[in-house]
Amino acid sequence: MQEIKLTQFSHGSGCGCKIAPDVLEKILKSDVKGITDVKLLVGNNTKDDAAVYDLGNGTALISTVDFFMPIVDDAFDFGRIAAANAISDVYAMGGKPLLATAVLGWPVDKLPVELAQKVIEGAKTVCAEAEITLAGGHSIDSLEPMFGLSVNGIIEIKNLKKNSSAKKGDLIYITKKIGVGILATALKRGVLNEVHKTVFIDQLTQLNSIGEELGTLPYVTAMTDITGFGFLGHLIEMAEGAGLSAEIKYSDVPVIEGIQEYTNKMIVPDNVYRNWNSYKEKVKNIGAESFFTLCDPQTNGGLMVTISPDHQKEFENFLMKNKLNGFAKPIGKIVEKAAFCIELKD
Repeated sequence: MQEIKLTQFSHGSGCGCKIAPDVLEKILKSDVKGITDVKLLVGNNTKDDAAVYDLGNGTALISTVDFFMPIVDDAFDFGRIAAANAISDVYAMGGKPLLATAVLGWPVDKLPVELAQKVIEGAKTVCAEAEITLAGGHSIDSLEPMFGLSVNGIIEIKNLKKNSSAKKGDLIYITKKIGVGILATALKRGVLNEVHKTVFIDQLTQLNSIGEELGTLPYVTAMTDITGFGFLGHLIEMAEGAGLSAEIKYSDVPVIEGIQEYTNKMIVPDNVYRNWNSYKEKVKNIGAESFFTLCDPQTNGGLMVTISPDHQKEFENFLMKNKLNGFAKPIGKIVEKAAFCIELKD
């Protein structure tokens, strides 16, 4: 089969396809009242990662869906990445994934169906790693290729983690480096070096399964995953959801090494600017470098976690035990509500 680069068949890539936060807010605004269900523990009112429904026996169902256009050229890797990204929403709530179904859009007149088969095989591989079944799905003939999963999970309600429950004084951690959106743009433009390509694929396909264990830690106060709105966008959701603000020490934020090779040449996603335009009034002291990295749309990014400061040593030991030594350091803290939602300090 002739080599086909999937990224050349879509206008966006990965979670960079997401609609900008301010535009999404307008879309979701409505005077139409849906039903009120007391068993719905988490809906879309807190901009959380998944819906959560009380099953009535101390456990809850977690339900989410996530899909996007190709972020890599290889069909098998595209399936792996999209699957890992979708499953992450369950882990971000502290839950255990149970079952997945696929969402596939494929331009059958432009791309061989054999490539779509490779996408599904990649997704099955990651689902097997997460110990769940890809049990079915739905497909359409679309103008651009797209793929993702609807994922259901389960959690003991006492372990449920939301993105809106941080407390004043909490410490902030993340579990993956920032910068994959920039690398995705370099790939699409054909300038991504081989060293970064390996880093890129490894991070994009890494499951955030640590989230299930984080759910069992009572001193973890809030959790979310970092995706298309970038580091700043998801931290803003976390801080605003709690009615608080946050301070970040930028030099402590883990960023993929050598990313400046691309930002210096303005090789960055368009959604960096769209993200910034959505929340620029809420951020203080953005810098020339932090503008690109902290607004960069992440795909299957790391978990953002807040913990009670009384358990800092215990939590950092937990991270090191789970081979996350490079992330066992707080990057900031939750503070009293201020004029700016996020302030960068250094």
